[in-house]
Amino acid sequence: MFLSYPILSALLGMLIAQIVKIPIHFLISRELNWKLMFSTGGMPSSHTATIISLTTAIGLTSGLYSDDFAICIVVSLIVMHDATGVRRHAGYHAEVLNKLLVDFNRLIDTLKDPNLKKTESREKLKELLGHQPAEVFFGAFTGILVGVLTYFIYPFQ
Repeated sequence: MFLSYPILSALLGMLIAQIVKIPIHFLISRELNWKLMFSTGGMPSSHTATIISLTTAIGLTSGLYSDDFAICIVVSLIVMHDATGVRRHAGYHAEVLNKLLVDFNRLIDTLKDPNLKKTESREKLKELLGHQPAEVFFGAFTGILVGVLTYFIYPFQ
């Protein structure tokens, strides 16, 4: 069974964006972090690359004036707004809460209360949830590129 071109384009958009995060992070930090392959956040936005690849594929196959393309555009805007808005702010909140937890643990150490020390074993909240606007922009660029290239390569349209 063959995948439809739009589904294949979306999956490739996501996969390529996730893979590209590793060398980009390495160039910036000189740290090779393979966990980025399976994480949210970072450059480029894989959520944006996925939805824009799908939107590009639908636009190329159904037409730019089709109802399907209109639906994809609206969903794409929601995904990109969420990535730069709600998810990014949740990451800021996680950063603040992690700092508060560190301060709280220092206070507990100072008070030497053994019953409250159990909080030290809590995991840090994930801080890299959302995206900066540039990360979403390059996710969209990646998505358009993948959608167009897949269109010309995929034989079963």
